[in-house]
Amino acid sequence: MSMREVAFIKQNKEKWLDFEKAIFGKTLKKPDELASLYVHLINDLSYAQTYYPKSKTILYLNNLAAKAFQKIYKTKREDTNRFVHFWKIEVPMIVYQYRRYVLYAFLLFGTFIAIGALSAANDDAFVRLILGDHYVNMTLENIDKGDPVAVYKSGSNWGGFIAITLNNLYVGILSFIYGVFGGFGTGYVLLRNGIMIGAFQYFFYQQDVFWESVRGIWIHGSMEIFAIVIEGSAGLLLGASILFPKTYSRFNSFKMGFRDGVKILISTFPFTFAAGFLEGYVTRYSNAMPNWASVGIILVTLSIISYYYLIYPFVLNKKLKKEYAALSI
Repeated sequence: MSMREVAFIKQNKEKWLDFEKAIFGKTLKKPDELASLYVHLINDLSYAQTYYPKSKTILYLNNLAAKAFQKIYKTKREDTNRFVHFWKIEVPMIVYQYRRYVLYAFLLFGTFIAIGALSAANDDAFVRLILGDHYVNMTLENIDKGDPVAVYKSGSNWGGFIAITLNNLYVGILSFIYGVFGGFGTGYVLLRNGIMIGAFQYFFYQQDVFWESVRGIWIHGSMEIFAIVIEGSAGLLLGASILFPKTYSRFNSFKMGFRDGVKILISTFPFTFAAGFLEGYVTRYSNAMPNWASVGIILVTLSIISYYYLIYPFVLNKKLKKEYAALSI
């Protein structure tokens, strides 16, 4: 750490601590005061990013700024509905704050999918090892009958919806909770599911029914798999809160990581329910659908969940910056 950075921290330390007390303390300052402090914080963050790009101070200020968005916006009178606030403001801002973990989760999951596909391509026994002989034999029979995704037509609509949804909720919760093992438990869940998907899709490609599998399976799979990755990011966040407490005590860092991770986890539940409904009631009719219908459903579901987690947090972040910067003028 250079002398200039030490001087920068010393000069602004009291201001940052004052702001931190206002954000995390029981007594909040007036919205105008808080917004004014926030503008100063953003200026300090920009300065640190320019002159001290590798400094841990940037992580601290980033975290503080993200928390400020949530706290400040809660003081706005028009957002009195806690339920609406949770989905419209709180979750997207938490996702924005921890966006790097969302990126890590996607990178890990994509890598594991590639490993699964490559392993299946280079080892004929790999698919059976991962998916099991029963599933592979049953699917081969279905392919011979001209219906590669017939497995999704078994059982009742309602029973399938409940069983599928409960299983997906279980996987998501497990992925998050396993984050307590420094994120490695979450990594294992992502690895297991990623390799399974890679091997699974390569198997259909190998049997020359790749497109038939895509237009059927991904009707529900778009939301289902995307939600699993987001749940994985919550688990990685939980693990990081234990391993890298930054300026907080390890226990307080864990509490914050657990609280924010649970909110991200909960936010995936509606998408998991939607995926279960689609799998139970729509996927089974994919063969009877025209291509435009199945592809349309896939694109719409993927667009909705992608926008909420990958685009809207950045749009909201930009909006709130402008909104609260204007309050200090």
